[in-house]
Amino acid sequence: MQQCLRVASYKITKGTFSEIVDAAKGGMLKTFKEQPGFIRYGLADTGDSTCVSISLWETRAQADAATPVAATWVREHLADRVELRSNQVGDLAFYEGAPAAV
Repeated sequence: MQQCLRVASYKITKGTFSEIVDAAKGGMLKTFKEQPGFIRYGLADTGDSTCVSISLWETRAQADAATPVAATWVREHLADRVELRSNQVGDLAFYEGAPAAV
């Protein structure tokens, strides 16, 4: 089954990355977990007051549907602290890791 990735970049306009993480972990993660097809979510500090939100979904339609869900949550909870710079959704060609430890 082909999985899909959603990547959104935000400029932090007020506060710290750590504060954004706390808010997202306590709210956006819960919201995504309630959405069909949700697999995984995380945030990365990319420096220069910029962070990236990464989420993994079972299908492209589910990843696309997460975009307005995320926009609504950000508008309601982080609008005074972050500004959306970009949003992209794409099918994963592969997503591999190290073999499991025995």
